[in-house]
Amino acid sequence: MMFWDGNMGAWGYILMVLSFILFWGAIIAAIVVFARSMSGSSRRNSGSGHSIGGAEELLAERFARGEIDESEYTARLTALRRARGA
Repeated sequence: MMFWDGNMGAWGYILMVLSFILFWGAIIAAIVVFARSMSGSSRRNSGSGHSIGGAEELLAERFARGEIDESEYTARLTALRRARGA
């Protein structure tokens, strides 16, 4: 009485399967993004020693490229190492 044609046909089933895959793919992707953002924020705030080491590497790269001279390099390196000790 309410079924009119009987079923939704092949395209209806294909659309249903694709919708199912897209839905669960979006849910899983959202969980992965959330988990990475939570673990990434705790890693970034874990300590200042790592950022000082990164600053020293950046300073060494700038010196190697010739952006700063030797006196500026040593002055800034000394200041960074003093800040790490403080």
